[in-house]
Amino acid sequence: MTHTLDRSLEILFVPGREPDYIRNLMLRQALARRHQLFVATESVRPASWRYARAVVRAAGQLRRRPDLVLAGFYAQPLMPLLRALTRRPLLLDAYVSTYDTLCFDRRRFRPHSLPGRLAYALDLWSCRWADHVLFDTAAHRDYFVETFGLSPSKTSVVYVGCDEAHFVPRLAPRTDGPLDVFTYTSFLDLHGVEHILRAAHLLAGQADVRFTIAGSGRRLEAMRQLARDLDLPNVDLPGWLPFDQLPERIARADICLGGHFSDIAKAGRVIATKTFQFLAMAKPVIVGDNPASREVMVHGEHAYLCSMADPASLADAVVRLRDDAALRRQLSEGGRALFCERFTVEATALALQEALDRMLG
Repeated sequence: MTHTLDRSLEILFVPGREPDYIRNLMLRQALARRHQLFVATESVRPASWRYARAVVRAAGQLRRRPDLVLAGFYAQPLMPLLRALTRRPLLLDAYVSTYDTLCFDRRRFRPHSLPGRLAYALDLWSCRWADHVLFDTAAHRDYFVETFGLSPSKTSVVYVGCDEAHFVPRLAPRTDGPLDVFTYTSFLDLHGVEHILRAAHLLAGQADVRFTIAGSGRRLEAMRQLARDLDLPNVDLPGWLPFDQLPERIARADICLGGHFSDIAKAGRVIATKTFQFLAMAKPVIVGDNPASREVMVHGEHAYLCSMADPASLADAVVRLRDDAALRRQLSEGGRALFCERFTVEATALALQEALDRMLG
């Protein structure tokens, strides 16, 4: 058997979302360590225009007869066309499930409605058309195996990680103010921001703890209203924070909230992108206690795990870390060591290489 490690491949990368979306970016950076990459789309809106350009460019690039085609996140809508256009090996990154997102996460359609059945069929046939399928956690892979009958033998797990060129440990000016508990979010139901606010409510009488929840999204105003209803003097909801300002803001935090904290089933199957960034910057991180987190993190060693959808458990975690500087230091060092071992671009490249070997072997 010829191993792909023995030679550089020509890979056509066809993402559905923007090429610089974090999952796509990490796959691109990792693959570029060893292989020649051609990207068949660009960051244009609306999505329909981006998909159209992806198909046209992919058709042109396929004349090069690449060694394989990688359908990145979110390329399920492109899979029937890609499969029709080429017999080259086709690798799908199933970073999200259309069916799960529309029917259970965002609850836009009922599972047995016509749109729900179409979403299910799209995930099912995308996996069947693919020669191999990538997932971001083993828990997410198991969901696809159980829900869509996907064979485990044609799957690989490649964690999201983050770009360590931007997210590295850095010193920040220390103030004598309250403990700085930081997170950022797009305010999806999945993230469970309401549980963070209710945890802050339980600690509202403790002036030495302050929460900052940055970001914007559909439910931002609803969460601001909830903060007003709960009368939270210890919470800031400043809105959007530009990406280039994130590392500096994370550096100032004493504790970071990685999430996810909701009781939506998907929250237990994935690890938030920001969690990898917090680990990379050697910050003590609180995450939800779920199968995905426990795949890679040990409670009290790499992160502090609290019960899902449980404001009291989250508040207790914040107090425990506030009162135990040695534990904060352990999580900082242990989390950073875990990141360097498993989630750098180079570690992602190795995991991808194993997936390619399984696929092409």
